[in-house]
Amino acid sequence: MKFFDEAKIDVYAGDGGNGAATFRREKFIPRGGPNGGDGGRGGSIWAIADCNLNTLIDYRYMRTFRAERGENGRGADCYGKGGEDLEMRVPVGTVMTDVATDEIIADLDCDGKRALIAEGGRGGLGNLHFKTSTNRAPRKCTAGKLGEIREIRMELKVLADVGLLGLPNAGKSTFIRAVSSAKPKVADYPFTTLYPNLGVVRVEQHRSFVIADIPGLIEGAAEGAGLGHRFLKHLQRTGLLLHLVDIAPFDPEADPVRDAKAILEELRKYDEALYQKPRWLLINKIDLVPEEERPARIAALVSGYGQVEKHFVMSAISGEGCREITFAIMRYLEERRPATIIEPIEEPIDEFTEPIPDEIADYPE
Repeated sequence: MKFFDEAKIDVYAGDGGNGAATFRREKFIPRGGPNGGDGGRGGSIWAIADCNLNTLIDYRYMRTFRAERGENGRGADCYGKGGEDLEMRVPVGTVMTDVATDEIIADLDCDGKRALIAEGGRGGLGNLHFKTSTNRAPRKCTAGKLGEIREIRMELKVLADVGLLGLPNAGKSTFIRAVSSAKPKVADYPFTTLYPNLGVVRVEQHRSFVIADIPGLIEGAAEGAGLGHRFLKHLQRTGLLLHLVDIAPFDPEADPVRDAKAILEELRKYDEALYQKPRWLLINKIDLVPEEERPARIAALVSGYGQVEKHFVMSAISGEGCREITFAIMRYLEERRPATIIEPIEEPIDEFTEPIPDEIADYPE
C-alpha cells in the first residue's frame, strides 16, 4: 500500500432544518393557535484518531465529505429530526489545519481522540415560539442556520520516540532492520528509501521504543532537492535524533565530515526546534575500515562533526554495536519519561468509631 501523509479535503456540515408556521385545525376547536415545530440541528463532522490506520490514502481520492441536513419542523408541535453526525477516522498523529486561516483545528496525537471539524447549523424556530398575549396567531418562523464549510489540509506526523537522520545509503534502513522487526528494502547497490518506515525495538520484556526511518536528506533539500526534506515533519514528534554517518562512503571523493555538516545545515533551515533536539552521532560501516585506521578516522569524524551529546561506532550489516546502542536509547528515554505517581492508599476507617456504651459492653455473651 502506498504511503500518503498529506491530503486536502472539503467538509460540509449539515444545515439546520427550517421552522414551521402552522396552526391547529380540529373540528369543534376554533382558534387552535400556532403549533409549528422547530427544525432539526444539522449533523456535525468529527475526526477520530484510529491506531489501526497508518496512511491518509482514503482521503487522497475521496475529498468531499457532507454531513446530513436537519429535517424541517412540522405541524402538531412536531420537531424535525437532527442530522446524523459524520465521523472521519484518521491515523494517530494527524494534524488538521484550516486552509483559509492557517489555524490548526486538531492535533490527533493519541488513539481514540476526537475533534470537532465542522459544526452543524442550528435548527430554525417554529411559530409556536412567537406566540404572545397580543399576538396569538403568529405567522413568523425562522430558517435553519447553515452548517460550517471548510477546506482542510491534513498532515500525518508519525509518532516515534527516536528518528533516524542521514544521507541516502548511510545505512538507516539496514539499522532499523537490525534492531527491530521492520523490514524496509535494502540491497547491495545504492538507492534511497521512498517513504518513512516505523519499527518497534524490543530491548527486553515490557521495555520497547518506536524508531522512525525517513528518506535520506541531500544537500539543497531546503530548496526542494530530493525527498527527505518533505518527510522531515515525521521527526518533529521524536524525543531523540540518531544521525547516521557512513565512515566508508561509496564515493571515494566524499568527505563524511562535510556531508554530515551539510545535513545539519539542512535541518536548521527546515526547523530550528528540530535542529535543537537531542542528537547522537552513529558512525556506521566501521567493518569496511581496516582496524589500524579506525581510531584516527573516528577521532577525525567526531572532532570535525562538532558538539554532540554521545557518539557510537557500529556496523548495521553485521550488528556490531547495535545492541549497546538500543540499550543506551532505552535508558535515555526511560530517564526522561514522566514518572508515574502512585497515590498512597488510605487506611480503611472502621464502621463504628464511637465508644461502645456501658450497657452494651456489660451485656452477657
